[in-house]
Amino acid sequence: MNQGLLSVDDALAKLLASARPLAEVEEVPTLEATRRVLARPQRSTMDVPSMDNSAMDGYAVRRDEVAPGKKFKVAQKIMAGAVGEPLEPGTVARIFTGAPIPRGADAIVMQEFAALDGDSVTFKKVPEKHEWIRFVGSDVQKGGAILPAGKRLLPQDTGLAASVGLKTLPVFRKLKLGLFFTGDELAMPGEPLAPGRIYNSNRFTLRGLAEVFGCELRDYGIVPDTLDATRGALRRAAAECDLIVTSGGVSVGDADYVKPAVEAEGSLLMWKIAMKPGRPLAFGEVKKSFFIGLPGNPVSSFVTFLIFVRPFILKAQGMTDVAPRSIQARADFDWPKPDARREFLRVKWNAQGGLDLYPTQDSAVLTSTAWADGLVDNPAGKAIRRGEGVVFLPYSELYW
Repeated sequence: MNQGLLSVDDALAKLLASARPLAEVEEVPTLEATRRVLARPQRSTMDVPSMDNSAMDGYAVRRDEVAPGKKFKVAQKIMAGAVGEPLEPGTVARIFTGAPIPRGADAIVMQEFAALDGDSVTFKKVPEKHEWIRFVGSDVQKGGAILPAGKRLLPQDTGLAASVGLKTLPVFRKLKLGLFFTGDELAMPGEPLAPGRIYNSNRFTLRGLAEVFGCELRDYGIVPDTLDATRGALRRAAAECDLIVTSGGVSVGDADYVKPAVEAEGSLLMWKIAMKPGRPLAFGEVKKSFFIGLPGNPVSSFVTFLIFVRPFILKAQGMTDVAPRSIQARADFDWPKPDARREFLRVKWNAQGGLDLYPTQDSAVLTSTAWADGLVDNPAGKAIRRGEGVVFLPYSELYW
């Protein structure tokens, strides 16, 4: 039934086979490196922690001296950032989390198990040897690997880099992505909406997605429906961008100028994908830039960007793992009449831990994408019965 249509997996493989990781690497402050892709693996320049320190507020003791009810003199107080004196026999040190362990101490008694009386203290519990002590290098050892190349840096990754003293990190430069939109029917919010015209929602959706994936964006706006204007927009974008993305205009209608414009300025492959929404997809090159033409329907444009453009961008930015992680979830809906194509259904978590289906799965209903928490990836021809397990792609995975 899908004769002549390219599968989603085959189309994605063809697309990713052409994606070239950017060669340029730049050093950026670690403080500004979150969401950038690491170009080289990083190793620690130091042991973490760099000194034996206390994991709790309490008392540093010689463990063999401690017995329940035995009184000790509190000889010193050691704050984080300070260095204490060696612990004399028969004394203890008041110590706080992160403070260095004084020489001679080999355990920490939590303050909850201590009873203070003036400058003396008794303990209700005998600690284990080395209890609540963090030893040098117990987290990270000097020279140890901490971050692999090809990783898109999370906030905790930059925190880890900072914890070993890395002031800057080598990252791939941002992909330069150009967007433009064709259609004399398109208007921008705030402009009068004459009969037959529509607001250009795709500009906002695709621009927002490009920013989510850390691209350096060039927005060329709405291009008039003429071959010359479309070719001119392509030439400008190709001179400035690594990747050009458009929506609509790649069909064979009288006013569809993107296809002939790309063919005139470069090369183009037209694919019909066995997926719903989003059957038409165009891929090609203009000068040294890649081109991806998406369908014009707003939901189709949104879904095909996530399924095809997203991994292309991530691979071009140097990421090694670009496939979104899916999870198994329970369908709290029936889908008795599946399409012959692979479907991406807009769904939302409910209070019972299952997924609800948006009642209208039409590719023009953008409301479904804003309502949803993600997409069910449903194989071609597969009916879904309430209570069955489905493959769920949450936005939280598709947006990273």
